[in-house]
Amino acid sequence: MAGQPPFEADNEDDLFESILHDDVLYPVWLSKEAVSILKAFMTKNPHKRLGCVAAQNGEDAIKQHPFFKEIDWVLLEQKKIKPPFKPRIKTKRDVNNFDQDFTREEPILTLVDEAIVKQINQEEFKGFSYFGEDLMP
Repeated sequence: MAGQPPFEADNEDDLFESILHDDVLYPVWLSKEAVSILKAFMTKNPHKRLGCVAAQNGEDAIKQHPFFKEIDWVLLEQKKIKPPFKPRIKTKRDVNNFDQDFTREEPILTLVDEAIVKQINQEEFKGFSYFGEDLMP
């Protein structure tokens, strides 16, 4: 929302330290609803974080937040709401909407650890646009 990451550091260890202990500074031009939902998402204690508290309706608490007051969730799920921004894409491989810092990087494939995959409940991924059924135990 702010156009930059909430935490910065020179290395991964310092970044993790910043995430755990530093406060986020919010631009003055963000709406009070935007700041409110960002603070709620970045609450350090996961037992108090928006969307994680069963007593506050879990994930439904996100939909009920004032930041989303204009969203008709039923119409959104039915894909009947016009998106506020639709990027222009010339081809299936058009990457003009991505930062060149990323598109110039060489891809690095991560090996799949079958033992770990077998421990993950694959039913959790049903309904996603990609579902690796061949990884099912």
